[in-house]
Amino acid sequence: MTVPGDGSPDAVGGFLAVDSGGSGLRVVVGEVGSGRRSAPLSSGAPVRTGDRGIDAGHFMEQLAPMVRELIDHAEVSEVGTAVIGAAGLATLGDGLRAELPGALAREFGVRTVALVADAVTAYAGALGTRPGAVVAAGTGLIAIGTDLTRWRRADGWGHLLGDCGGGAWIGRAGLEAALRAYDGRDGGSEALLSCAEEQFGAMAGLPGKVYPRSDRPAVLAAFAPRVAECAPDDPVAAGILRAAARHMAESAVAVCPTAGEPQVALTGGLFKMGDPLLVPLHEELAKRLPHARVVPAEGDPLDGAVRIARDLAVGALVLPCDGVMVSVVSPDEPNGTR
Repeated sequence: MTVPGDGSPDAVGGFLAVDSGGSGLRVVVGEVGSGRRSAPLSSGAPVRTGDRGIDAGHFMEQLAPMVRELIDHAEVSEVGTAVIGAAGLATLGDGLRAELPGALAREFGVRTVALVADAVTAYAGALGTRPGAVVAAGTGLIAIGTDLTRWRRADGWGHLLGDCGGGAWIGRAGLEAALRAYDGRDGGSEALLSCAEEQFGAMAGLPGKVYPRSDRPAVLAAFAPRVAECAPDDPVAAGILRAAARHMAESAVAVCPTAGEPQVALTGGLFKMGDPLLVPLHEELAKRLPHARVVPAEGDPLDGAVRIARDLAVGALVLPCDGVMVSVVSPDEPNGTR
């Protein structure tokens, strides 16, 4: 779907791009015509969720001061187009879609707002507008793909129901292996037990250090690097990462276009673990997606939000707009949504 621009000079003027996730907001402003963009500002605190999902009021409380500062420093006269990439938008975004476009119009005169799932900004940052699939892996894990007519997503269901192969999944599996060794059960790892005791203290106290925490996924994911550290010499740790690679590849297969020569990219902090994870993952992808080509990610989700903003401003957005993964709203138009 191509979203038409209005052809006016303002339509290719200033833009706002936002990446909202578990670590807070990252925000840039820039100019479409010149290609100029500011250095990003970060909030450092995630947006709250409530009865209506993502809290639009709290979102604006954090966003507005950063946008004012960036506009002043970047000397952008106005912001006509905004792209908001947000974690949880597909399932928790009703309130944000209803309230944020109007708030941005009132506060900054924004005329066109794209509300975009963070998986889509990760896709746009990694592959741009080419057909293919992206596996985004950090604390959680989601795969997203498109043939440029519709979006497909796999996993991203959170650490209790899914995110298979993500950081919390790997960390939990590593701690399970540590506890198996502590108990004397099969499948345990003395190497992981030693790492767990070093990181968390006595194993008898581990449940009390994990279960009450509101940030359980992050606590579990913090142990994932220790699994990678042990993997070269410990078959249990290596097996956990091979299993994670299989889960990631399964998600990529579920979303990757079956026709043509799609591209597959990997993005997210989990891949900084390097070869202990990447080697088995590349083997799985080559086996399961022989028609696809694995390529390096060109950029991150904030780069993706910038790319979508620039394309939207000039009427060149070809990524699918489905009202859930991508919604384009014009607050000053009678029906509001394109």
